[in-house]
Amino acid sequence: MATIDTSVLGGVNQTQTPKAQTGQSGSADLQSNFMTMLITQLKNQDPLNPMDNAEMTSQLAQINMVEGVEKLNKTMTAITDQINTGQQLQATALIGKGVLVPGDRVLVGEEGVTTPFGVELPKDADSVTVTIVNAGGVEARTFELGSMDAGMQDFTWDGKMEDGSVAPPGAYQVKIVATSGGVPQEVNPLTYAVVNGVVKTADGGALLDLGGTLGRVTVGDVRKYW
Repeated sequence: MATIDTSVLGGVNQTQTPKAQTGQSGSADLQSNFMTMLITQLKNQDPLNPMDNAEMTSQLAQINMVEGVEKLNKTMTAITDQINTGQQLQATALIGKGVLVPGDRVLVGEEGVTTPFGVELPKDADSVTVTIVNAGGVEARTFELGSMDAGMQDFTWDGKMEDGSVAPPGAYQVKIVATSGGVPQEVNPLTYAVVNGVVKTADGGALLDLGGTLGRVTVGDVRKYW
């Protein structure tokens, strides 16, 4: 049984990176300084050579632009925080569930019990062949799946070799070849894993801890869950 690191509470790592200290200077200070300078200039200007209105208007517009950008940054930060919070909640809901993520591994247990695997195609294919090989590279079983539409499909190997015998327990590799009109096309194998926990990243996101060789993946890597 997989174990969860004791630093993970409720599936979410509580370690957080302190936020950078914000400076005291902002658009409000900039506006105040500008108005002080403007009043000083107006008091001390030459009556026969007054300040250019166009220049003063341009400076005021720049100040307003700075304030607008600052407000936009605050809004974007708030939206990002909401997205990160949603990702963490979504990730936490997957703890203990089985997921299909990018990978080419299938496990065989006692009596030929196997983990599911999947095939993801960016485009339709008129021929898809799946070959399962053992750790030594020897073919254990081959499946001709025929044509497949673009998208994801999951499958379960019955754990039997080509000769009908039960495959020995262990990890096997899934090799997939897809063609369209006789031309090879891109194909992405998917592997099964159980989500052990969730780790919060430094930028406020969340990673699923799958343990073992799969390590950590994003919620976006999950193609299906049970």
